[in-house]
Amino acid sequence: MNEPIPVLRDTDHGTARLLPDVDRDRAWLLTVDGAPQSYVDLDAPEHLEFEYVRRLGHVVDLTAPPGRPLDVVHLGGGALTLPRYVAASRPGSRQEVAEADRGLVELVGEHLALPERSGITVHATDAREWLEAAPAACADLLIGDVFGGSRVPAHLTSLEYARAAGRVLRQDGVYAANLADGAPFVFLRSQLANFAEVFGELALMAEPAVLRGRRFGNAVLLASRVPLGIAELTRRCASDAFPARVEHGAALDRFIGDAVPVRDSEAVASPQPPEGAFSIG
Repeated sequence: MNEPIPVLRDTDHGTARLLPDVDRDRAWLLTVDGAPQSYVDLDAPEHLEFEYVRRLGHVVDLTAPPGRPLDVVHLGGGALTLPRYVAASRPGSRQEVAEADRGLVELVGEHLALPERSGITVHATDAREWLEAAPAACADLLIGDVFGGSRVPAHLTSLEYARAAGRVLRQDGVYAANLADGAPFVFLRSQLANFAEVFGELALMAEPAVLRGRRFGNAVLLASRVPLGIAELTRRCASDAFPARVEHGAALDRFIGDAVPVRDSEAVASPQPPEGAFSIG
């Protein structure tokens, strides 16, 4: 059997690389312009390599009782790590994925093909456009993980975007988004302010060093109209190999401070990460 070899391709939004993992058969790392985007093990889709993806996996696990199928919308596709995880852990789920980079969709479809009858439909389209055209109350869970390079695009950082997300979610649905920021958290605080206008329940998951402003890093924003099951989420995040804290309630209100919602007319992309914050090799 031939050893897998790296794949390099220029796509619509950058240079994508698929790098085989020498320690796991049929496992691949996807990078775009040197920034890690996805890790997927085709033989073990329940394996979540990246810390922030494991936190999103906890959200998937706690959105409904174990094994119950979900209707899930993914904004941002990459190598489809979380859609594969949902399909494996919740058979029968219906999932829609909006990925703007058509070349990346083709690359992943060619080299990391989905299993038959996965229940996953991938749309090569802009995430905001897809969201605004989607039926109301069609999703149990909406996951946002859209990065243009290493930044969240501006049109996915506004109050209007938060309202579009709220329209697509069912009354007991959950929104979860991977974001990135560092002290003084101007961007992250504005995102929380946006979603506070639409949802009654908010939480934030991140490593303590990130929350304390010691380094730039990922933070997962959660929003819902119903209680989020904070106690179990906190337990799971604390027991990870790289433990995370879950901020909510009064502590999260203090973190948001005097931040105000940001409208489309003034929205900006998330901050540029410091040199080497996410890049590899």
